[in-house]
Amino acid sequence: MFQATYLYGAFSPINGSSFLLELPYCNTDCFELFLSEFSLIKPQELKVIVLDNGAFHKAKRLKVPQNIILVFLPPFSPELNPAEKMWAKFKRAFTNKLYKSLQEVSEFIQSQTQTLKNEETKVTCAFDYIFLNHFWTKI
Repeated sequence: MFQATYLYGAFSPINGSSFLLELPYCNTDCFELFLSEFSLIKPQELKVIVLDNGAFHKAKRLKVPQNIILVFLPPFSPELNPAEKMWAKFKRAFTNKLYKSLQEVSEFIQSQTQTLKNEETKVTCAFDYIFLNHFWTKI
């Protein structure tokens, strides 16, 4: 039987904060749950999430909290998404290891996310275009 788990995440290249949530599926319902939980962190803060054009990111029934704005990248341009650099970092740490159970995979994910430092996130997710205009970097 095939088993899977999915890691949803948002990373700030401005202050290095991150929000990660491990969920059982990669679909609209889980993405909506991620957005809902993310919106509760500093609820007065407006959150801008840069996304690819995944179908579940754009589902008509998706409910996006009022304090979250979704910004979609042009098709086939993942290199513009700051989160892709974080996913690559996690994947490098994950590959060439044998996990005997989904629980071991979850434990690996938990250890990686708990040790993530703000400065590391800022450096990893930095893109020149983010810092071209002070609009994006006012903290």
